[in-house]
Amino acid sequence: MTSPEEYFSRSIMLYGRKGFELLGKSTVAVVGLGGVGSYAAEALCRAGVGGIRLIDCDTVKATDVNRQLIALRTNAGARKVDVAEDRLRQVNPEARLDPRHAFFHRDTADDLLAGGIDFVVDAIDSMNPKAELISQCVGRSLPIVSALGASSRTDPMKVRLGLLAETEVCPLARTLRRYLRNRNVTTDIPVVYSTETPLKPHPDGPPASRETAGAHVRGRARESLPSLPTLPAIFGLIAANYVIMELIKEVSGHTSQVTG
Repeated sequence: MTSPEEYFSRSIMLYGRKGFELLGKSTVAVVGLGGVGSYAAEALCRAGVGGIRLIDCDTVKATDVNRQLIALRTNAGARKVDVAEDRLRQVNPEARLDPRHAFFHRDTADDLLAGGIDFVVDAIDSMNPKAELISQCVGRSLPIVSALGASSRTDPMKVRLGLLAETEVCPLARTLRRYLRNRNVTTDIPVVYSTETPLKPHPDGPPASRETAGAHVRGRARESLPSLPTLPAIFGLIAANYVIMELIKEVSGHTSQVTG
């Protein structure tokens, strides 16, 4: 019979049992389970993070299949948090999974960030809730890494991990800095971003549609953007890697991966 530890043996070989124990005691909130967040959540689970809070207000759509790890043709219409929970439960049945079908905003922040969260992965698409999440985390001294624009890009070699204050090219980063400064919130937070200029939709492609976060009345319609399956996944994996290494740095001798 396979022991629970054996499933994580390759990770334990890398960061040791003390690091593995730290991960097992940790709880990470992944806010947004799209192309970025779905990969981040699964990487955290496969690394041995014991507690994962899954936060999203949306359901699986046909247009999600090209880039979201949890999206299949067989689960269209299902709540993303439920699909993610089912999948992660198969990876690690002992994990403390906490699905929250909710829209993140000021009124829900206290509930969604309560209960001993050690780190937050921001994988939100919409600007207002994204800025609110960062503001709330900074105000609570809660560590966070934020994923910026992954759509409309094709070059994985231009993906960077750095501080929001020092990002270049990314239009979302520029707008987010303005939002946070208007709220008197620091922009010295770690972000995953790309220095590639976003591509315009191909003229032969389908017209952009308007999508809403349908589970909450505050979810504004957003214009759909072109995307490869690879770039959002890379963003999510880099964010998860940062969280993992930060959680175990006291026993691993790890130094910060954040560079300008």
